[in-house]
Amino acid sequence: MNDPVLVVGAGLSALRTAESMRKSGYGGPIRVIGEEEHPPYNRPPLSKQALSGGIALEELAFPLRASISDVEWTLGVKVVSSDLRSRTLTTNDGATAPFSGLVIASGIRSRQLPIPGPQTGRIFLRTIEDAHHLRDRLSAGVRLLILGSGFIGCEVAATARGLGCAVDIVSLDSEPMIRPLGADLGAGMREHHEQHGVRFHLGRTITEFTGEGQVSGALLDDGTHLEADLVLEAVGSVANTEWLEGNDLDLSNGVLTDGYLSVVNSPVPAVAVGDVAHHPNALFPGETMRIEHWNMPTDMGKRAGSTLASLIASEQLAGQPFAALPSFWSDQYEQNLQSFGIPGAATHSEIVEGSYHGDCIVEYHDSTGLIGVIGVNRTAELLPYRKKLLARHS
Repeated sequence: MNDPVLVVGAGLSALRTAESMRKSGYGGPIRVIGEEEHPPYNRPPLSKQALSGGIALEELAFPLRASISDVEWTLGVKVVSSDLRSRTLTTNDGATAPFSGLVIASGIRSRQLPIPGPQTGRIFLRTIEDAHHLRDRLSAGVRLLILGSGFIGCEVAATARGLGCAVDIVSLDSEPMIRPLGADLGAGMREHHEQHGVRFHLGRTITEFTGEGQVSGALLDDGTHLEADLVLEAVGSVANTEWLEGNDLDLSNGVLTDGYLSVVNSPVPAVAVGDVAHHPNALFPGETMRIEHWNMPTDMGKRAGSTLASLIASEQLAGQPFAALPSFWSDQYEQNLQSFGIPGAATHSEIVEGSYHGDCIVEYHDSTGLIGVIGVNRTAELLPYRKKLLARHS
């Protein structure tokens, strides 16, 4: 029997890549190795519904199609090292796994800053267990301190205020969500949060956690002391690539791929998908990107599965290079944000409808023209923008 294709990571990108391989005609064995003990499940609700009302794993799990009913799932196991030239991986239980092709879908983890002080009470939000742990702690009167003002931090802040928690957000940025939204729309969203009672400490960071054995507060770099019953750390992510070290791959920002999602400089058939992939996108020539948006794993899995099936069969790659339109949404209080494109890469933006302080549409441009759009409570009006951005490829 041939060695299997090994898929490292058991998230949505792994699922979609396996489906695509079967659709592309690959009939050999496929084995998925995942560090979590769960099959693929939907993560965006973890900072929303799972905190406000609770969601069971069964409600989040993606269905497994008949086409991949023969895929082997090895869950609760971590890949710790690899030798691509010998086509083997090693897991944390000491086992060696051979492979004929490799899908790198190992995703990301929450970044943790080396802040001194008590460690108990410091919480991250990446897995369903994290969400349940945080949900059990959020109740009226609890003082929640959030480090980081990105989407996760702001979504949790909105949810926590709805549950009656007192919320402080500490961030080095000058406005919340400034990278994807820009300063003007970020300021408008800050005003919404402040109207709901969130206190921002912008341009600041935490130098020390205080408390005896468990966090009871934090000292900021300007000397301010904030009391807290628990701390959510949401200061970005780190790509899970340590297990690939020593293979002469470009791991500077995830795993670098070519336009077909084939891993650059890999001595074996290998693709990278999902949050860990650093890749070109034919919709935005000249850019290489690592984008953590919900729609990307599905789009990438379709292209990567076809690529890997061709590589294993020693066939020339067919079809067009990878092209997908990133999109995201975020619900914060009564505000629904919807985006298409890569607004965070823009050199300038302009508001074309409404006000930064309420419902609006904001366009984002660079030297090539429109590269992104964000609407606040304007979902239907964004559909023409979606078509326009997709037309960049043609």
